[in-house]
Amino acid sequence: MPYKETNNLKKEYKMKNKRLIGTTLTAIIAALVAVFAYAQWFQPEQTIVTVPSEQAMRYANMPSANQQGAVDFTFAAEKAVNAVVHVKTQAMREQSYENPFYEYFFGEKGLGQRQPVRGFGSGVIISDDGYIITNNHVIDKMDEIEIVLNDKRSFSAEVIGTDPNTDLALIKVDVEGLPYLEYGNSDILKLGEWVLAVGNPYNLTSTVTAGIVSAKARNINILSERFAIESFIQTDAAVNPGNSGGALVNMNGDLMGINTAIASRTGAYSGNSFAVPVSIVKKVIGDLKEYGIVQRAFIGVAIRDITQEFADENNIKELDGVYVEELTEGGAAKDAGLKAGDIILSVNNVPVNSVSELQEQISKYRPSDEVEVLVKRNGKEKLYEVTLRNMSGDTDIVTVDESLSLLGASFEPVSEDEKEKLGITHGVQVVSLKAGKLLKAGVREGLIITKINNRDVHSVSDIKNIIENVNGGVYIEGIYPDGLIAYYAFGM
Repeated sequence: MPYKETNNLKKEYKMKNKRLIGTTLTAIIAALVAVFAYAQWFQPEQTIVTVPSEQAMRYANMPSANQQGAVDFTFAAEKAVNAVVHVKTQAMREQSYENPFYEYFFGEKGLGQRQPVRGFGSGVIISDDGYIITNNHVIDKMDEIEIVLNDKRSFSAEVIGTDPNTDLALIKVDVEGLPYLEYGNSDILKLGEWVLAVGNPYNLTSTVTAGIVSAKARNINILSERFAIESFIQTDAAVNPGNSGGALVNMNGDLMGINTAIASRTGAYSGNSFAVPVSIVKKVIGDLKEYGIVQRAFIGVAIRDITQEFADENNIKELDGVYVEELTEGGAAKDAGLKAGDIILSVNNVPVNSVSELQEQISKYRPSDEVEVLVKRNGKEKLYEVTLRNMSGDTDIVTVDESLSLLGASFEPVSEDEKEKLGITHGVQVVSLKAGKLLKAGVREGLIITKINNRDVHSVSDIKNIIENVNGGVYIEGIYPDGLIAYYAFGM
């Protein structure tokens, strides 16, 4: 193609492109003007929100403290710290000293001068009129109890009642308008749930630590009482000596348990702490407040956990429930129709899969209460209505007599096997002691009282009747389980 003709085509092509670009720009400008005019004169009613698409992939680092969703302990801590008190105790004790000549002639160590013994722990205010929960081992056998509030005010406290079987005690100060914690529901606590421990470790007042619920219904065999109930909440919140009696609260600041023990080889916190669940606390403290003594209900069975080994030996196909080994003659379970070899699956629709869980459920009730017990027998399930009874085998409410409270002890009948072993025909055993006449006289737990003022003692009623008619002194004869015969005297 000639050069002149080619040049003309190029000029024509450029002119067409210019016209096309101009037309396009004109259309865009016109569209923008139209949109602007519409927005100015025709305002839409709806609001248009742009929603960003969710990012599918995220970094695996933990969020910083100021990011949304971080755990906030401040509300529960502020609520709990003012309702937890410092418990200071003191008692006078005779200190023994080493004297080989004394031991040779008298068979025991000599006693020195009386010295003060001091202790400390924590407590939880549960009402504005001064009722306080603590552990029994914090105030046990103490003559003086001082309560120090978080605002540094201090008061003397009196003991309302104690329960060595759960290691709980109720004390009271004479003051009104106190901050207090409300009971929560420990039954709905979940593994992994955040909790706070509030107390006074090593006399460091108003200390708050955090952790999670590590386990429930834990039995650690720390209570030595005959009818001990252990169904602890296990946490990893730091608890040390001095925390005993303090509060375990949830994130709402509700009382979930009373911090009681730690698992440690050194005596200091090493990762596990244990609290009495509020499901037990509420019942025990309610009884102590109303009656001065726990109205303990008994189902009348000897039970054991079902392990894989036990199941294989006894041809048990499933590991659910608690195995009934024996029944108490004339007890609640036997009279209701339960038999040895039964497997208890639930109490009032609450599943029980361990001895501690069954004990926890029964501990919620009082003698005369009826509970529905679901039992599996020969592979079939059956529901029984069981009327719970007290330790004496009846449904009466047990009361604390004023004359017995002066002695500062609780008593139990002596088994026939124990009588035969010791060569006695009667007696009543001292199972726990607190500040009172017996403790001051030197009586130790375990003493079987056989005579008071030369009168035979066959029952607690005998002790009550003798003490009520005493004019002057009291002379006690007894024997300890190791065969040691003992005599004590004191004035009323």
